[in-house]
Amino acid sequence: MYEEIKYWYLRDHKLFRTLGFAQIRQLCIVTGFKKAGKGEILYFSNPELPRIFLLKKGHIKIMEVDGEGNETTKEVLKKGDFFGQLFLDVARAPSNEFAKTLTDDVLICSFLLSDFENLMVKHPQLALSYTKFIGLKMKRLKNNYHNLMFKDARSRLLIFLREWAESEGNYHGNGVTIENYLTQTDISQIICTTRQTVTQLLNELKTEGLLEYDRQKITIPDISRI
Repeated sequence: MYEEIKYWYLRDHKLFRTLGFAQIRQLCIVTGFKKAGKGEILYFSNPELPRIFLLKKGHIKIMEVDGEGNETTKEVLKKGDFFGQLFLDVARAPSNEFAKTLTDDVLICSFLLSDFENLMVKHPQLALSYTKFIGLKMKRLKNNYHNLMFKDARSRLLIFLREWAESEGNYHGNGVTIENYLTQTDISQIICTTRQTVTQLLNELKTEGLLEYDRQKITIPDISRI
């Protein structure tokens, strides 16, 4: 039964839909699974034994620690996202990153980079799909960098809210409700500003009637105005 669950967890992801039954079974053999609750730290980067992780359920944030021990949120991930040693060049492995859960009932599967490389050698279509995935991720990071360089904090916040609503919002006409699992500190780090600035901007948007914000949810009456 456990092997059947592992099979469907992987088969459900679009990256592996090019593989047949036997190939996914092979991937199941080298795949590990972990469940976690809210607030747990899931991994620290290990360049000596690099792994690729796939988020199957819940939300996590990727955090970075600087030389003084300060933690910064780099990215928020949702179901279907990969993280860990995504680049096949181990020298590019991040050595100061870790993942932390944002929601309850988080489920992650993982496999050694070496096992995944061997599978891609045997199945070029999987390698092509993975290359496309990495390309889209790099494009998203490039867009984030462009926004950081050329847009002010309010514009970056509005872009972030639009993207969040598009990917996870519950729409009702032009309105949308988002389950809020991020703190204002998380948001400030994601859009590269201070928590005080995020608080001020959210209050301004609330005063302007553009959103309602609390710790449980964010409601946007008309997404076209954001």
